[in-house]
Amino acid sequence: MSNPALDKIIEELKNYDGREIRLMEVCGTHTAAISENGIPSMLSDKIKLISGPGCPVCVTVTAVIDTLIELSLTEKTCVLTFGDLIRVKGTDGSLADAKARGGNVRMVYSPMDSIKLAKDNPDTNFVFAAIGFETTTPVYALLIEEAEKLRLKNIKILTSLKTMPEVIRWVVKNAGNIDGFIAPGHVAAVTGGGIFNDLSKELGIPFVVSGFEGEQLLMTIYALLKMAGKGGYKNLYKSAVSEEGNLSAKEKVAKYFEVSDSSWRGMGKIPGSGMALKPEYRQFDAGSYGLDEDHEPAGCRCASVLVGAISPHECPLFGKKCTPDNAHGACMVSTEGSCYNYFISGR
Repeated sequence: MSNPALDKIIEELKNYDGREIRLMEVCGTHTAAISENGIPSMLSDKIKLISGPGCPVCVTVTAVIDTLIELSLTEKTCVLTFGDLIRVKGTDGSLADAKARGGNVRMVYSPMDSIKLAKDNPDTNFVFAAIGFETTTPVYALLIEEAEKLRLKNIKILTSLKTMPEVIRWVVKNAGNIDGFIAPGHVAAVTGGGIFNDLSKELGIPFVVSGFEGEQLLMTIYALLKMAGKGGYKNLYKSAVSEEGNLSAKEKVAKYFEVSDSSWRGMGKIPGSGMALKPEYRQFDAGSYGLDEDHEPAGCRCASVLVGAISPHECPLFGKKCTPDNAHGACMVSTEGSCYNYFISGR
């Protein structure tokens, strides 16, 4: 059934002929949804969509990968990870390469899978690769809570947990030329939309919290187009996002984690942009501190892609040496990465 209001929005977006507007999404799921729904083809050439640092695999520095590889090759130690991370290259290969050399690496679907593994294999130390943003940090808090309750001594996590506000400030200050942000719906469901309202007031740039359906994204882009140059905040995902967020999840995170400095691929260490285990729970940490070194594969421009300085097409490896089947950079590995989505959608 036709939707006249949406048809009008699409027509305006397609025919927009004002100054160039650059809008950044900072959520890997939004990056994927934009490609899957063919959103760029519905927009004027003067509306530029830029993928920011919203893919957790993509922003993880090589020092984290190197440490996980070292742990996987340690006697009586098993590294647990999600599927995407296993193919991300460290300084000398990936976790998949380490597994081929005899490393103990196992893919799981949930951090909580490690509880059963630890109970069933008391002589093996299990290290979960705890990467992610505010969306997944509560799950790691639940993991620590359960391990503590069961008195499991053979579970640890290696953390590379990021938070959105400080990296958004970094992008605005260092990359610049962003006219609006498609605020991450999954993050906002936990943190509350209020943090993006605060950022809008501070930075003078509009933020619109969006869902993930094609229609929702088009309405979000339209709202940002109308708000460009004026700032402001809107929540267009009220079915999942309140202003205060998930209070229970935030309370659980606050029990086990504290704000920390964190290193981001291509951006260096950003003060206050991460979460680390509190000192009283450091017995569950597998060596997360001081993991700052970052080395891109030769020719890779992921660092520039992540902050919108270049598009994936401008990387000399894109579509040549670097493809989803032979990914050199992290942005081509993850299904939430901008290079991966540009490649599969032909953007």
